[in-house]
Formats: sequence, structure tokens, C-alpha cells
Amino acid sequence: MMNIHIQNIRLLDPASQRDEITDIVIQGGNIVSTEAGVHPETIPSFNGTGLWIFPGLIDIHCHLREPGFEEKETLLTGSRAAAAGGFTTICCMPNTNPSIDNKIVAGYIMEQARSCPTTIIPFGTITMERQGLALSKMGELAEAGVVGFSDDGSCVMNSLLFRRALEYSKIFNKPVVSHSEDHSLTKGGVMNESLLSTKLGLRGIPRESEEIMIHRDILLAQLTCASLHLAHLSTAGSVHLVREAKKRLPSLTSEVTIHHLHLTEEAIAGYNPNAKVSPPLRLQSDIDALLEGLRDKTIDAIVTDHAPHTEEEKQAGLDNAPFGMVGFETCLSLAMQLVNKGFSPLEIVEKLTTGPAKIARLPVPSLQKKALADFVIFDPATTWRYDSSSTLSKSCNSPFLGELLQGKILATVHKGKLIFGSL
Repeated sequence: MMNIHIQNIRLLDPASQRDEITDIVIQGGNIVSTEAGVHPETIPSFNGTGLWIFPGLIDIHCHLREPGFEEKETLLTGSRAAAAGGFTTICCMPNTNPSIDNKIVAGYIMEQARSCPTTIIPFGTITMERQGLALSKMGELAEAGVVGFSDDGSCVMNSLLFRRALEYSKIFNKPVVSHSEDHSLTKGGVMNESLLSTKLGLRGIPRESEEIMIHRDILLAQLTCASLHLAHLSTAGSVHLVREAKKRLPSLTSEVTIHHLHLTEEAIAGYNPNAKVSPPLRLQSDIDALLEGLRDKTIDAIVTDHAPHTEEEKQAGLDNAPFGMVGFETCLSLAMQLVNKGFSPLEIVEKLTTGPAKIARLPVPSLQKKALADFVIFDPATTWRYDSSSTLSKSCNSPFLGELLQGKILATVHKGKLIFGSL
């Protein structure tokens, strides 16, 4: 267990709203002091001048592919990549093979996760095999310890079935996560429907496909008084719908992916399959609306939607390439770029820690005295290049490959132990 005295470091702790230069002392893996001037002589010191320390990040939307697609990612490789990105808790989606629709598969995930550096908690499906025909075994999934219910990657098109899922979820006090997408409007689409999609000769996905289902999902949440979480918002219209709905639905929450805050549809203009994601990358006006949604708390969390695929899959032509990009290792550097758009570092950390923790009903991470050490040490001044040779994920399907990024993670500590980097 870690024993260290970190001097003169900027502490960012959303739980206590602290943002100050101080010292922090860890003994036996626990935080024993966060005040300047406390220096036990028997503990080694580390000079943190110019560095930041904040709670370990939480990602409530990622894909680890195991079981069934281990050629893309495993629980272990995904967990290692997450640790390199500053994440100490990750919640994986159930679109595996077999899907996580029963306690046996959920139990397998949790047992395998014991040997991984980060905490991994799976979502259970809403419907059996994510086919949208019959509800999954929600009761036994809840007993097995899933964090919530989602058919991510597929929308539950049957409104009555989705209503029943919301109603049953109240028994277990777990959120239902909606992948809001009208499949009748998106079938065959590969990018945002726009003038650019016409120029490129690619079938488009209209923004209405997302907004129609978000409107339905909100109405059903209002009908059932259940906890609904809306995944990966991508349009200005979606932000408006959620903003208005939150005025009457306190249990409604939403998220945005880091790539939807940085990339527009132009990223796919060169027929780049790594920029093919679901929902698709939209317009700059949508990014502006998503950022405003973050500012006014319409959007509660930033997620990665880490979605690894093999190079062979992604190079099969844009029509055939699967949706998704990896995101664990680039998320924090990209998120901190939002400081240039008027966000404070504390606000960014909040969207990656306390925000997702509250959505998933997880313990709120904190750097307060007596807490088990769970934190990230970040150098905001260092630049680094993201490339395939250094990634810890099994896949590297990212449009950010080769880019020089600002801000580097020096160390990630989880449950009192160093799981990435060095001090």
C-alpha cells in the first residue's frame, strides 16, 4: 500500500469544492492529511510543483468486448488502458457475446474483474440478447450487482417494453440507460445527414432519429417516475429537450462523449472509418450546444464510449466498418482542452468523477482526509503524442492517432495502490 508525501501540488476535489495548492500525505494507502506543512519524516516525498491531483476518474459508458470479442479488447487490456487514462472505475456495456442478460454472464465479468487494475462494474441488458423482444432477467441481474440496465448499441423500439423496464428498474433503484435512436430512420446510415453526406455519397443519419426517441424516452420517464439516463447526446435539439425535461424530472440525467465535444462531421470527410461512430459526429453548432449543456448542468457527465475494433474491421470500407472509436487514453487530455472554452479544471474533473458517480449510484470519489487513496496525478504542461505503439488497448481505432495532445497523466492510484505510471 502506498506511503508518500506529495508537496506543493494543486488539489482539485469536486466533492469538497477545493481547488488549492497544498500537500497530501498517504500512509498505508489512506489519505491522512491534505494540509500544507504536514511532513512525516519516515515517508518519502515527491515534489508536485506545477502538477494537479484529483480523484480517480469514473467512466460509466465503455465497451470491453469480453466475453465473445476478445480479439478487440479484454477486461484486462481495457482496464489497463483505462488506468493509463486516469480511470479507476469503469462501467462496461452489455453488448458482448453472450450478452449480459443473466447472472451467469454478469458473475463472469465480476469474477474476471478481480484480477484487473481498475474496478469494473457491468451494465445488464434491458432485453434478452438485446433483441428488444422480451425483458432481461432484471431481478437476478440486480442481485448480481450490475450498475444499471442498457441495450446500448440498440434502441428498445417497443415503447411498452421500455415502459415496463423503467417500472421494474424502480424496484432495484438502478438507472435505465437509453440508446435513443429510431432504427427506421438510421438503417444503412454511416454519418450525419447533411450537405456533406450528399457530397460524399454516403447515407446519412438525421438528427431527428435521436431527438424523436429522446422525446419518447422522456415521456415514458415522466409516466413511470423512473430514473432515466440518456446516453451520448449529439444534437442541439437533444440538449434542448433534456434541459426542458429536467425542470420537471429530477431523476433524469444525461451524458456526452468526449469525441462529440471535439469532432464534427468533417472528421469523416476523408472517408476515415475511425470517425464513424454512433450517434454520428454532427456540426459545430451541435458542439456549441453540448458545451452549453455542460455549463448549465443539463449534461451531467463526460464519458468515453470506448469502443475498440480491429484494424481489419475498420478497413472493410465505410459502409461495412463498425461504429465506434477507442477513448480511454485520450479522454482526459481532450477534456482539459475545454479549459480554453471557459470551463475551470474543477468543472471538468466534476464531469468525470462526481457527476458519473451520482448517475450510477456509486460512492462519490473524494480526496478528503481518511479516504482510501484513489487519485490521478496530472501534468497540464506536458505534451505527448498518441500513437499505436504506446497504447495499452488491444485496438487503436481513433481519429486522434498521431496527434500531439496537451496534458499527461503521470500516475493513477486505485485503492491505495499504484496502477499506472510512477512517482
